[in-house]
Parts: sequence; C-alpha cells; structure tokens
Amino acid sequence: MIPQSDNHLRSYAKGRKSGAPAWMLQRITGLALVILTVGHYIMMHYTPASGHDYDWTAGRLASPMFKGLYLGFITIGMYHGLQGCWNVVRDFKLRPWLTYTIFGTLLVAGIIFVGIGWNTMLTFDPNKP
Repeated sequence: MIPQSDNHLRSYAKGRKSGAPAWMLQRITGLALVILTVGHYIMMHYTPASGHDYDWTAGRLASPMFKGLYLGFITIGMYHGLQGCWNVVRDFKLRPWLTYTIFGTLLVAGIIFVGIGWNTMLTFDPNKP
C-alpha cells in the first residue's frame, strides 16, 4: 500500500471558502447551547424553589448576571439556528440570485428577532406587572 501525501489535507486549510471558521463556530455555539440549556433546565425545572410566578421571574430578570446569560442565550441560539439553516440552503446549489435572497432573508430575520429579544430583556421593568 502506498502512503498518501498530506497535500490533500492542506488544501482544506487554504482560502476563505473552506468553511472551516463557520464549521468551528457552529460546534462552539452548539456546545455553549448545550451548557446553557442544561443550566436553564436545572434552574427552571429541577430546582423546586425557582417557582414560575411573576415575582420570581421579575427578581431573576432584575439581576445583571441573568440578563447577560439570557442575552447570550438569545444571540448564540439565533446564530446557531440560522447558520444551520444557511448550511442546508448551501447544500442545494441554487441559482446565485436565489441564494443571495435566502441569505438576505435569513440575515434580516435574525437581526429582527435578536433585536426583539434584546429589547425585551433590556427594557424589562420588574416593577411593572
């Protein structure tokens, strides 16, 4: 058997079109989402003292730590989901105009929904029921 050269592996590391940064970010955000989801589940569903009433939720959202945690959850989750959708679209090898239209739609939808989530978290007033 003839040993293969490493040249075929090096070709993947060259150029911007390799997709390696997007692939790595998809894995990193996936791991972050698993950790955040487990933390969220334990905090909301496993801890009996957490409660599911307005006062408990308002108290939690008054904390800058929890606001930051949820802002990260919103942003990372949206990036991970839209990147996954984009990867599915890229697999179809559509016409360029349709690819750009779908990409633009995903981008605008992501910005709008992250903006809504951030606005909800940052403007939440625990004193208003």
